[in-house]
Amino acid sequence: PSKESGLTRNTRATFKSVMSILYGINAVAEAIQASPERIERICVERGYKNPRIREIVASARDKHLRLSFEDRSWLDRKAEGARHQGVLCFAAEMPMFDSEDIVEQAKFPGLLVVLDGIEDPHNLGAILRSAEAVGADGVLVPRHRSAALSATVVKSSAGAALHAKLARITNLSQFIESVKKKGFWVVGLDADSDKPIWDIDLTVPAVLVLGGEGSGLHRLVREKCDYVVS
Repeated sequence: PSKESGLTRNTRATFKSVMSILYGINAVAEAIQASPERIERICVERGYKNPRIREIVASARDKHLRLSFEDRSWLDRKAEGARHQGVLCFAAEMPMFDSEDIVEQAKFPGLLVVLDGIEDPHNLGAILRSAEAVGADGVLVPRHRSAALSATVVKSSAGAALHAKLARITNLSQFIESVKKKGFWVVGLDADSDKPIWDIDLTVPAVLVLGGEGSGLHRLVREKCDYVVS
């Protein structure tokens, strides 16, 4: 990666060429601060009066980002009816990291979050926001049975999706086996478990596995967990 990308030389990340539309004041402001090199264009409602949008415009100009001023109806169409608050931007898809790099670069003791079938983009965004807040070293999502990493996810995460280290994994069971060999304890989350999460030691290298909204943890994944807690 180039120095401008903000990524270390030891971390491999690939940027998809497909553009995402990020909408809303928080999401666009975070994108400008976290990943200005990925922004293609920022679009602002003509005649804006919101002082926070004024800050976005000033920041975009300071970073020499492309700006355009559009009619409200144009922004409505691009946001497909979502609440854009008078601003949106076109940006390259968020970077995806290599799962092995995330594991190797985890700060001691290490905390990873693995998602086993989260399909609602709002839930995915909320999880990314929480993972970023507690300092998780990375969030790993399966290539299948997972919500797309979309503008809705970024907005629901209040911009945290642009800071979190994300990786796609092909085989969840194999990934769990590999991190176990590296000293991580794997903890599955299940609301029906009799053991509360407070009864286990999470000061060790740990992987938290969250199941899907409907079916929860898949059987094979659940069987590979060292603990299943509520």
